Amino acid sequence: MIKVLLADDHHVVRSALAGLLGLEPDLTVVAEVDRGDEVQAAARSAGPDVAVLDVDMPGLDGLAAAAALRAELPEVATLVLTGHGKPGHLRRALTAGVRGFLLKTAPPEELAAGIRAVAAGDRVLDPKLALTAWDSADNPLTPRETDVLRLAAEGAEATEIAERLHLSAGTVRNHLTAVVAKLNARNRTDAARIAGEAGWL
Repeated sequence: MIKVLLADDHHVVRSALAGLLGLEPDLTVVAEVDRGDEVQAAARSAGPDVAVLDVDMPGLDGLAAAAALRAELPEVATLVLTGHGKPGHLRRALTAGVRGFLLKTAPPEELAAGIRAVAAGDRVLDPKLALTAWDSADNPLTPRETDVLRLAAEGAEATEIAERLHLSAGTVRNHLTAVVAKLNARNRTDAARIAGEAGWL
């Protein structure tokens, strides 16, 4: 029996997944959470073989939750579900050690097969997501520029960003100017939108 942890902030989606997986003779859902920052505690308590994580969750997104889970409980395989195939998400998923990456629109039997595959140590990747990542441009932003833009996207002003990242306000403004230019954006808000849609934030 493969034990599964489900993490999705949409109760209806999570319940539907639990119901569908419950119909499989070799799968059992042992824990359900609706926040990314609850995944580790639930995994420690329930001891799942596979964690099925939604990308977009409060607290921690599914990819950050997968990375944290891998650091603490590497024996738990992770399979991430996404509603949109952002190329940056796939790259982050691979970096986080995610073993499966599927679209939420995948048929139930495909999800069940994916869970079995990652539990067996294989990798599973939706072909559409692979093609999207293959066709996409690489992230032109440096890690520091990404940090600055992420905070700006949250609404932080240059002085607050400078304080949080231990930089001068002038350096922060220079980073934001470089980001806007690199992404051909109209302003920092537009830059955050472009980077977010590409999965770089």
